[in-house]
Amino acid sequence: MRIIRLAIALLLGLAAMSAQAVAPHGARAVRVSIIAFNDFHGALEPPHYAIAATGPDGAALRVPAGGAAWFASAVARLRAANPNHIVVAAGDLISASPLVSAAFLDEPTILAMNMIGLDYSSVGNHEFDRGRAELLRIQNGGCVQNTNRQPCRLDRFPGAHFRYLAANVRTENGGTLFPPYAIRSFGRGSNRVRIGLIGLTLRDTGTLVMPSGVAGLTFADEADSINALIPRLRAAGADAIVVLIHQGVSTEVGYDDHSCRGMDGGLMPILARLDPAVDLVVSGHTHNAYICDYGRIDPSRPFLVTSAGKNGALLTDIQLSIDPRRHRVLDKSAHNMIVQSEAYRDGSGPVPLTSLFPRYQPNPAVAALVARYAAAAAPIITRPIGRMRGAAMKEVVDSGESVLGDLIADAFLAATRDPNAGGAQLAFTNQTSVRTDLVPAPDGSVNFGQLFAVQPFGNNLVVMSMTGRQIRAALEQQFASGSNSVSHPTMLLPSRGLTYSYDLSRPQGERILDLKLNGAPISDESVYRVATNSFLASGGDNFTIFREGRDQRVGPLDVEALEHYIVSAGTLVPPSAGRVTRVAPH
Repeated sequence: MRIIRLAIALLLGLAAMSAQAVAPHGARAVRVSIIAFNDFHGALEPPHYAIAATGPDGAALRVPAGGAAWFASAVARLRAANPNHIVVAAGDLISASPLVSAAFLDEPTILAMNMIGLDYSSVGNHEFDRGRAELLRIQNGGCVQNTNRQPCRLDRFPGAHFRYLAANVRTENGGTLFPPYAIRSFGRGSNRVRIGLIGLTLRDTGTLVMPSGVAGLTFADEADSINALIPRLRAAGADAIVVLIHQGVSTEVGYDDHSCRGMDGGLMPILARLDPAVDLVVSGHTHNAYICDYGRIDPSRPFLVTSAGKNGALLTDIQLSIDPRRHRVLDKSAHNMIVQSEAYRDGSGPVPLTSLFPRYQPNPAVAALVARYAAAAAPIITRPIGRMRGAAMKEVVDSGESVLGDLIADAFLAATRDPNAGGAQLAFTNQTSVRTDLVPAPDGSVNFGQLFAVQPFGNNLVVMSMTGRQIRAALEQQFASGSNSVSHPTMLLPSRGLTYSYDLSRPQGERILDLKLNGAPISDESVYRVATNSFLASGGDNFTIFREGRDQRVGPLDVEALEHYIVSAGTLVPPSAGRVTRVAPH
């Protein structure tokens, strides 16, 4: 036993030595490990998700990744490598979650994060899906019921042991909903260093959730909020500045490519305005994985920008070497590592484990937690619904249309078209509400858990009266409303019978062409009954025109409408895309 203790002490001593390096003036630089992730979305069980990777021989392969128990082991391995470590996240830990977590108000995800050792997270837009009061309960614990689901069904909920940060989320009294920043110290005496962490969500959060959930809150400009805090952090002794922001980019590169090629999206104008004192930006929201030294793009701002994709399939291992005397970062590096978990099979065939990337054993305590909640949710998840002849995929085609989105819009229309109750003539859903593919089992069967994974938000359907001119204006807002733009449109998916084309070379307001319902042109002056989900009806995703709808009537839940549609079909055949046509520029 004494030999084992000596060995452990020696290993810890070596780890402590490796956490230091010599600064240019002879002092010891302190190396701090930042273990980062984002957009976990309650993915407690392996999500049957593969990371596209390249082996040492250059061959492409798919690596199965994700699952909270494996994720916990990967975090533990990184923590053990350096006593100076901190675990951080960039929002959307909860909501848009599988039923294993969502059926219990995401309490098991927070319990898993407590066990994993998360220290700080920014809020994301999905943290607000169930409203301010429920988010405060997630932070502080307790069993007060704030939604139509009962909390604390399996355990009395202690709340998050980590701290949410929300620098740009302002309440009615002008303060922030959660602390705007935190400071964490490492080392001792003259070798002590301090890291200041700023957490915030995207400014557009108010348009991405139900308005009732964020009533009284305002979301300030991201760059202004960050820059205003840096003098305060410096005055408090921060040697390094880390930003945790729930906003991100798209790229043209793989999960651990460092070239910064093709970076575009909502985070870019924020980065361009950041104080160069920032050292690291941990980002999220877009579900893309990337590592970029922003100095390649703007040499005056040489901070790192990272994202670990989604669902706990990746972890970002970040190293900062900090000079405690000059109070600055000497060196920084990052890479995304795959959280390889368990093999599975999908529509493309088997996705086996590989020895070319590290393997992890599931953490027993986290695995037991997940198994207990999975067993409680199993009767709901496995309830059979119906059958389908082939998969319906969320992936968009060139026009921006999605087969699964079309199918959901058809389900909305079928559930609301009763003419004796002011029923709908057409329906829309939004692409951002379609969360995953709907792939039946080999025998064609689908269960409720699959439908919930496709539509996890619990939105009611709403039927309203809109003029043809308003319908056309809503379609125009796909390309010009808030964050919606020609380069980053947010598409509406139409029900069967509604067709149109669009031409992005035309002026704003004149892009929608040949709009028809059941073959007849839609008249600007005529009134139509339109069905959509309550999120869009309230102006979500910057589709403000839907707020103008008159004579609104509330219908069933979106997932209930999809269930009934599949059941009624006997064996449902997914629709073919072809309702939307993009006109190629001349």
